[in-house]
Amino acid sequence: MEPIDIDALRASVVKQGGIVRQLKKDGAPQEEVTAAVKVLQELKAKLEAEVKKQEPEDDFDKTTFDDVLLRKMFVIPSFEIYGGVAGLYDFGPITCALKSNFINMWKQHFILEEDMLELECTNLTPYCALKTSGHVDKFTDLMVKDSKTGECYRADKLLEAKMDQLMKDVTLTKEQRLELEHIRLQADSYTADQLDELFAKYGVTALATGNPLTHPFPFNLMFSTQIGPEGTLQGFLRPETAQGMFMNYRRLLDYNGRKFPFAAAQVGTGFRNEISPRAGLLRVREFPMAEIEHFCNPNDKRHPKFAKVSHLVLPLFSREHQQGDGKLLNITLKEAVEQGIINNETLAYFMARTYLFLLRVGIAPEKLRFRQHLLTEMAHYASDCWDGEVKLSYGWTECLGIADRACFDLRKHSEATKVEMTASVKHEVPISKNILAATFNNRVIGVAFKKEQAVVKDYLKKLGEEDPEACQKLIDSMTANGSAEVGPLDNGKTYTVTPDMVSYKPTVMKIHEEKFIPSVVEPSFGVGRIMYAILEHSFYVREGEEKRTVMAFKPAVAAVKAAIMPINNSEQFNGLVEELGDKLRYYALAFRTDASSASIGRRYARADEVGIPFAVTVDFETLNKDSELFRTVTLRERDSMKQIRLPVEDVASVLNEVVKERTNWDALLAKYPQVTVAEE
Repeated sequence: MEPIDIDALRASVVKQGGIVRQLKKDGAPQEEVTAAVKVLQELKAKLEAEVKKQEPEDDFDKTTFDDVLLRKMFVIPSFEIYGGVAGLYDFGPITCALKSNFINMWKQHFILEEDMLELECTNLTPYCALKTSGHVDKFTDLMVKDSKTGECYRADKLLEAKMDQLMKDVTLTKEQRLELEHIRLQADSYTADQLDELFAKYGVTALATGNPLTHPFPFNLMFSTQIGPEGTLQGFLRPETAQGMFMNYRRLLDYNGRKFPFAAAQVGTGFRNEISPRAGLLRVREFPMAEIEHFCNPNDKRHPKFAKVSHLVLPLFSREHQQGDGKLLNITLKEAVEQGIINNETLAYFMARTYLFLLRVGIAPEKLRFRQHLLTEMAHYASDCWDGEVKLSYGWTECLGIADRACFDLRKHSEATKVEMTASVKHEVPISKNILAATFNNRVIGVAFKKEQAVVKDYLKKLGEEDPEACQKLIDSMTANGSAEVGPLDNGKTYTVTPDMVSYKPTVMKIHEEKFIPSVVEPSFGVGRIMYAILEHSFYVREGEEKRTVMAFKPAVAAVKAAIMPINNSEQFNGLVEELGDKLRYYALAFRTDASSASIGRRYARADEVGIPFAVTVDFETLNKDSELFRTVTLRERDSMKQIRLPVEDVASVLNEVVKERTNWDALLAKYPQVTVAEE
């Protein structure tokens, strides 16, 4: 049987709604209006049923999930006994270990695998560095206030919430839904005036009161502070870890033996004074980050390992499809690069590596996509940028970004400090380059610019060598107008040059060594957001006589790898329980011993609730010297609830192999005998 066309059904609802409105407007008899309304209600009911059938909503139990997070101390509001502080949270024991494992896996997957150079830079950053990077002037979000109470809101998030609310209407046509989705996607790229217009069009008001809102205005998100007791040196808590790596670029290049390209990486804390922190760990004021700065030749962004991942098909949401049919692309990374959808191999390579990492740590592949920045979102200097978005109970949420930042950061810091931040490539066979060689009239140019003549001459010389096309435009302008303006130059000034100051001659330059300011490809991970995504994607409720909650953490990232459970709390099991613990400690495998008087089924459930993937049970057969099962134990896997029996001597090494991802549960089922145990 062919499925019902939902779009056609939506159109029928819209059409019938129009008929009802027209009948009321024309003053039609009540019986006729009632009959039309009944048809409309039937169509709506049919549409809602079809939507639930064909477009089922995620049945994620948010209430139970939030209860588990708090009750099991995964995440706790900071300063809870004083009422808490918005945007600040503490991690409990399980989440601390989860975070530690996550970061260790991240370092192994990226730093170790790619031979990156790890740094640890200070959280405090002086004003001058962040002024140069643009953060002082531009690190802002647009804010609105409740016009009566003064409560602050982040403007784009209010618009997103309104779009989410409107999109719940099942009677929307495909075109109407697509329009709302487009607005939601672009929410953080609208200007203040555009947001104001959209707020008026869609009736966006203050969440708490419904009051009108003020006109949006920029709010800088950095926490300012004073460095030193004198109060003369202004600073900020860093909003990102990247700037510290840019500051150390020269030393990193030297440390790396001037080999190029190379990458630096850092895991640390960022601080942002969020306007209205909501959505738990997704919008906080202090958060862990993991960032990579891959320095490469701006004229050669190939990657030597791209061939290893070029066959992968990632869930790509290109800007064309965002503004078109709203569907994901189904092509390989090689095709995406060749077609110019992804700007270069290096960017695509890190997208692939990121995708593989996210799957390793437990992100559901069907709830993951890479969304390309719209042109209105991208910084003017960026070549391309993709956000890794994860579908959560809050909707699609940005958890990381992979951007080609070009050479913006190094160039700006070099200009501000007069410190050279370049790299070079030597050519075994010199390459020829057509340039315009400058010849200066030192007398004329000296009279005109005096002490500043060196700045002007340096600019004019480099222009002819590095950008002959732009240089020719300058020559044409001077010829046509008798003069031309250049600048602002490195000193911030603009100068007027005339044809009698400089002349250019076409020349072929032989280049033995090419110097350049590196481009930077930057994967930036919001560790807190990804960890929250792991928590949501790992959570489910196991149906049975009573509902039991489970955290299905992958063994590699799980905080506790195994629970050791004697069949009862008799002292006769203590020796073997301690022996098993010592074996697990040898492999640095975290474990928990549960020797309580609760039933074994209840203890399994307690382990499942905090995400322990395996339970080792010591029973009477384990201690019975006359049994063929002497010194064997059962090993239970959390999600399948299946159990195998294996020697005590194998337990720790087997678990270590699983945690290190060298084997898996299916392989263990094939190797060891399976046993059936009632979980009561």
